[in-house]
Amino acid sequence: MEKIISLCKRRGFVFPGSDIYGGLANAWDYGPLGVELKNNIKAAWWSRFVHQRDDVVGIDAALIMNPKVWEASGHLKEFSDPLIECKKCRRRFRADHVDGKKCPECGGELAAPKQFNLMFKTFLGPAQDQANIAYFRPETAQAMFVDFKQVFDTTRKRIPFGIAQMGKAFRNEITPGNFIFRTREFEQMEIEYFIRETDWQEQFEHWQQEMWAWATDVLGLKKEHIHEVEVPDGERAHYSQRTVDFEYEFPFGKKELYGLAYRGDFDLQNHMRSSGQDLSYTDPETQEKFVPHVIEPTFGVDRSILAVLSDAYSEESDRVVLKLKPSLAPYKVAVFPLLKNKPELVAKAKEVYHELKKHMTATFDDRGNIGKRYYSQDEIGTPFCVTVDFDSLEHHDATLRDRDTMQQVRVKISDLADHIKNQLT
Repeated sequence: MEKIISLCKRRGFVFPGSDIYGGLANAWDYGPLGVELKNNIKAAWWSRFVHQRDDVVGIDAALIMNPKVWEASGHLKEFSDPLIECKKCRRRFRADHVDGKKCPECGGELAAPKQFNLMFKTFLGPAQDQANIAYFRPETAQAMFVDFKQVFDTTRKRIPFGIAQMGKAFRNEITPGNFIFRTREFEQMEIEYFIRETDWQEQFEHWQQEMWAWATDVLGLKKEHIHEVEVPDGERAHYSQRTVDFEYEFPFGKKELYGLAYRGDFDLQNHMRSSGQDLSYTDPETQEKFVPHVIEPTFGVDRSILAVLSDAYSEESDRVVLKLKPSLAPYKVAVFPLLKNKPELVAKAKEVYHELKKHMTATFDDRGNIGKRYYSQDEIGTPFCVTVDFDSLEHHDATLRDRDTMQQVRVKISDLADHIKNQLT
């Protein structure tokens, strides 16, 4: 894990937030390469679950909603973790993360646990009083329930159909940690899939398969590193009638990566009672009227990134390489002149670089010797490197190197873009 964190900081994937001021408790900023990887994952998710499906549409809702939303959803009452404090050093921990009656930091006596609400409170307007209290959303799901009727009325979708959303959520975690695994500010990709109650088991199994396909086919995670865990009664969220967690073998242990929940009609029923609005669905053919039930697949963006980095990180005899799926890599190709002190090579390499940039993310590098440039690109996961040499000037071709095999082939410069794009799966 320390090696991955070091690589992320050194190469510009993830930086400590507010670093020049000593940082801020587990806050992280995505650097130039990190934001490219993040955007590639988000774009792949949106393409697979919205653009490639006829039964899912997307929204982008506000971070701050009417506080009555969180009252109706149960978050103000139920959304809490057991907090325990050391009487000696005053450090605080989640009670379910501490074994024994002694502080794991100083060995002091621990006080009795108490519930701690995870909602981030703020105030609307200048007056910080009870009437102006609001909350940053702890999940993206509720907006999809609150907007259900408007989405249905404007799209005329028929059940089963889903609403998708990706965006930031905020939880005042007691003990964030493990790099970007658990943070107070994070990003989610969620779907609320509205169904008939009688179809929930069939739809649940469908989304189980979809989540497996996403993790293994799109992200390229090794199947043996992912485990399904059936969450038992008493441990599920208050709204869930069935939950399956998808756990991943991170370097620090097997932890939750994604979750799949059958929420029943809990949310729509509660919002109907609270708002007085009719959020039921009427079948346009049979005129049957009912409140839909919901299957909810939830994907964490930051945990996806961490799993991808963990799975891709590889140490070989003479190099470190991130074996990212080419489609996810921040740069798809790096272009080099064989020698930086030969203007004709640099000019030709720049020409090749600017042409490839029209088709994919690319980078230009003329620092150090060619071997160091290759290994630098291996470490950030660039799947292909193109080297322009003296033969390129005469024959209009270049050397194309594969990151994983390190094999090199000569390819016509005019064919480079198509050749690379054909391998970006």
